[in-house]
Amino acid sequence: MSDDHDTTKESSADDSHDVKLTPFTIFRYVASIALLIFSIIIVGALIFTGNTRVAKETNSWVALIVCILAIVWLSMIEGQQASLVGLPPVDPDLYKDSHPLTYKNAALAFKGDNLDRYLMGRQFMVLLVVFVINQCAGPLDPKVDVLGLPDGVKFVFLDIGLGMVIFTCILGQLTTQVNASYCMIDFINNYFALFTLYVAMGVEFSGVMHSSYLIQNILSAMSGKPIISNEEPRTGFTFAFFWGRVVMSIAILGFCLAVTLVALFNGDTMVSVKYPGIPNGVSVFLFFFFMAIVGMLEAMQIAFFAVAKLPADERGTSFFGRKTCDLLFKGNGQNLPGFMIGRQLTVVFSFFLVASITGLNITPGEGNNIFGIKDGAQAFLNYGFHGAVITTILASISWQLAASAYPIAFLNNPATYVL
Repeated sequence: MSDDHDTTKESSADDSHDVKLTPFTIFRYVASIALLIFSIIIVGALIFTGNTRVAKETNSWVALIVCILAIVWLSMIEGQQASLVGLPPVDPDLYKDSHPLTYKNAALAFKGDNLDRYLMGRQFMVLLVVFVINQCAGPLDPKVDVLGLPDGVKFVFLDIGLGMVIFTCILGQLTTQVNASYCMIDFINNYFALFTLYVAMGVEFSGVMHSSYLIQNILSAMSGKPIISNEEPRTGFTFAFFWGRVVMSIAILGFCLAVTLVALFNGDTMVSVKYPGIPNGVSVFLFFFFMAIVGMLEAMQIAFFAVAKLPADERGTSFFGRKTCDLLFKGNGQNLPGFMIGRQLTVVFSFFLVASITGLNITPGEGNNIFGIKDGAQAFLNYGFHGAVITTILASISWQLAASAYPIAFLNNPATYVL
């Protein structure tokens, strides 16, 4: 009798997490696949008009190949994170012989504070890859014809970037995250994953993102929560080298902000090309607005997982905090995965918009280079990668750190409930 009761409970729990194929569910699956195919076709057609920065400066085939490679690498970056974050509780000796490359990944990632270093480097890599995709597949001139489509369709799928958002999220992020979460050990058992791990560690070691550590220390002091570390305190050369990179990172961040704001106020960004009706002041507002949207969504993810471990009566301490928890953890918790998917789409959508806002539209060699820099440096800044630095530090990592320090405060925020 007890066994039957336990079996019934297990079956009920399994059923509660199964997706039932109702007509509406099938319609959504078909519509999603159709949107994905349409997005790939329309973006591919755009690339072969030569109306993207990479296609214009090289050729359409280069733009297409770089875009595909960027999506493939993004899929590894996202999937590897799911694997490495989920593997720490698993004894490495269980897969040391059967999955030797997974073991090498784990041995490096789980040494000292390397997992935190990897996550910081990986965050910048995600932004950088998204910005590369935008340069390969984002239109320069909104007036160029693409497959004879109406202007409204082109505006939504190309100028705003919905097409890029759809295939980037589905092919480069969500699908691989799901697969990696179910096949954590298998997913990173290859040299591609090991190479990606080394690159992420190298990005963190470079110090470009180190101003985030200053923010982490400030938030730790304000909240009274110590920074948990698996390594000995820094002393001597290690201490000086660390804080030297923090100073360098602050200088880089300041330069990137200066370039972006001066270009926005002067109308020298891609905003003036794609959306000529938007005043320069509004462009500046939109830049900070979408940065704040990214920051809130990044913080919400951290806060939600933090409070999920708390008893239900301790999750929200205000009206909006309780409303958010009631909505998020309703029923068997299916709203949380739904939020994660919607969050991913919105974050990537904001990434692409920030990439468009920060990309410069200054022709080198005409005497208009920002701050009088050399033509080669101006050509590089035109790609907008300085926006990836700003977004990673100020709109992603900083907000994640703030949410880790004050999860309940973010949960009680009315903006959290609205988003």
